[in-house]
Amino acid sequence: MIAAQRPIALTCGEPAGIGPEIAVKARVRLGASLPFFWIGDPRHLPPGARFTEITRPDQTLGVAGDSLPVLPHDFGSPARAGQPDPTHAAHVIEVIRTAVQLASAGEVSAMCTGPIHKKALKDGAAFAHPGHTEFLAALAGVDRVVMMLACPALRVVPSTIHIPIADVPAALRPDDLMATLRLTHAGLMRDFAVDTPRIAVAGLNPHAGEGGTMGHEDAAIIAPVVDALRAEGLLVRGPLPADTMFHPGARASYDAAVCMYHDQALIPIKTLDFAGGVNVTLGLPFIRTSPDHGTAFDIAGLGRADPTSLVAALELADQMAASRGAYLRRATS
Repeated sequence: MIAAQRPIALTCGEPAGIGPEIAVKARVRLGASLPFFWIGDPRHLPPGARFTEITRPDQTLGVAGDSLPVLPHDFGSPARAGQPDPTHAAHVIEVIRTAVQLASAGEVSAMCTGPIHKKALKDGAAFAHPGHTEFLAALAGVDRVVMMLACPALRVVPSTIHIPIADVPAALRPDDLMATLRLTHAGLMRDFAVDTPRIAVAGLNPHAGEGGTMGHEDAAIIAPVVDALRAEGLLVRGPLPADTMFHPGARASYDAAVCMYHDQALIPIKTLDFAGGVNVTLGLPFIRTSPDHGTAFDIAGLGRADPTSLVAALELADQMAASRGAYLRRATS
């Protein structure tokens, strides 16, 4: 463990998915070396799972390494693998609120979120947010956050996320791109211990527009933002042709790549490390990571779920907590 004595809070996510299973498997793999506890209904854990109920986060440190510490939240009924229960939706949301409260109060070093099912939340609890990230931003009271996907070989940030590709050009607004780059820069310094971040910015069009012959957005929107930040002293390059940004030599030249749309960012990282990618939210007052996969209803309850991404998410949360702690100590010394 890197981040001292405060444990990590792991939310249960959708109980009909693989979240409960991979939580138990992650505890088996990590043991007590990285203290975390699971917030959820113990009835939703796999049959035969070893767990220990706690009432406070700090009790996690006294739980045996072969037992999952559980901060119980009563959902009112068992879960059926692969079949979301509408009555559980409000409880899934409340568990997230609990983790945010614990993180905001400093009782945990970070929060890691199990995968949710947005349709189940909308159907069962009229969930009004586009996704997990936006809900966390609302709970934290911040106007803007950035989604980063990270693995040891690559960090990527999509400027636009879950919108149709046809809507991307209109969604690329200079102020939004500027804010994304600033948050990425700040996050690398604070949470990844990168003293002088180097950021590569992908172009929108093939060959970054090729002088306007393949689109005007690269020169008209992206380049001026990059130039403005460079004038401030930030090490930002772009717009760069996306097809040459992700080979090993290129990746060695930057600490994070900011991309213009969802697949431009996620295809390279999922190709490099499909199981080990981690979803990180930058811009929150607390640390949040999540495994980079969904609820996997098709394999829920079969014992086949791979905990690798969750393990990576917990380990990265611990590393980020240590980095942020050191950064804040330097800032106040």
